[in-house]
Amino acid sequence: MSGPYSDLAGLGSVAAARLAVEDFKGKDKGIEVEIVSGNHQNKADIGSVIARSWIDQESVDVIGDVTGSPVALAVSQIVKDKDKIQLNAGAATADLTGSKCTPNTIHWTYDTWANANGTGSAMVRQGGNSWFFIAVDQASGHAMERDTVAVVKAAGGQVLGSVKHPLGTSDFSSYLVRAQSSGAKVVGLASGGEDMINAIKQASEFGIVQGGQSIAGLFTFITDIHALGLKLAQGLVLTEAFYWDRDDASRAFAKRFAALHKGKMPTQVHAGVYSSIMHYLKAVEAAGTKDTNTVLAKMRAMPIDDPLFGKGEVRIDGRAVHDMFLFRVKTPAQSKGEWDVYETLATIPAAQAFRPLNEGGCPLVK
Repeated sequence: MSGPYSDLAGLGSVAAARLAVEDFKGKDKGIEVEIVSGNHQNKADIGSVIARSWIDQESVDVIGDVTGSPVALAVSQIVKDKDKIQLNAGAATADLTGSKCTPNTIHWTYDTWANANGTGSAMVRQGGNSWFFIAVDQASGHAMERDTVAVVKAAGGQVLGSVKHPLGTSDFSSYLVRAQSSGAKVVGLASGGEDMINAIKQASEFGIVQGGQSIAGLFTFITDIHALGLKLAQGLVLTEAFYWDRDDASRAFAKRFAALHKGKMPTQVHAGVYSSIMHYLKAVEAAGTKDTNTVLAKMRAMPIDDPLFGKGEVRIDGRAVHDMFLFRVKTPAQSKGEWDVYETLATIPAAQAFRPLNEGGCPLVK
């Protein structure tokens, strides 16, 4: 609700959850649904206190959104211990469905492997075979750098260096100087929200792109592009699971969302909150119970059939699998409106979009 990720998640995620509950029409089915929300302030200890309080004192069954990988990993263990459910729509680390997977966490929307595979592969194909990374010093940044390095090296590229920065950094000058002096063809920004916005603004002041280097926004959301403006953001290549202007269904959702959220278009996280909650509620209805294990089994057995994410499935490791999209940010001349910011370069089919089931190290996979 506050800090670097508040625009891409925050109150917009609450609005998306309300839309999901409204569309489910639980009262008509004898199912009462209540939404509560809290601000974890991007701190795992605060997120853990909120999660335990909700489960122990308020009988909360499901915790959704959970943007911020350290918080998501902490909450994932809590819901496992207390036999509840996490529907993660906002955290990035692919470890949620890898070495840290549990039966009780389902990871929706995107992850570090998917973004590295999409954006990293595209940049290498365009000739970006040497990289320097600027990454946020937390679980998401570490995982994104790790997964993108693997993509770059597998394609025959090389990594010339990397630096880590604290969450909520305002001055990126020292990091950008190191990236510039490395001579890397691509500067990989493994930072999100306000951190990513600040880094790109200052990269422009340092003449990074003008000097011949490219910038890969590995955690890029439409709210970041809107805040930057197309003059600074044009040409960025990025991977996302959702874009509001992709088809009639996404546009219809965006119109309703904007009416609840000060005219802003939804991010992929907001869409993921809606989609994951709808799938959960459909599973509760189909199972005839909210018993945790029964509903989780039903969520894995039922196909995802969603107006925002299309068709997909929930795997045994908890990964919700669906198509992803490779986008490029439009130039100011190409844009026809305030939120008309992406052109689609490619659809990444569900079967290719996420890490293969046998490569994640999830102990649930036999």
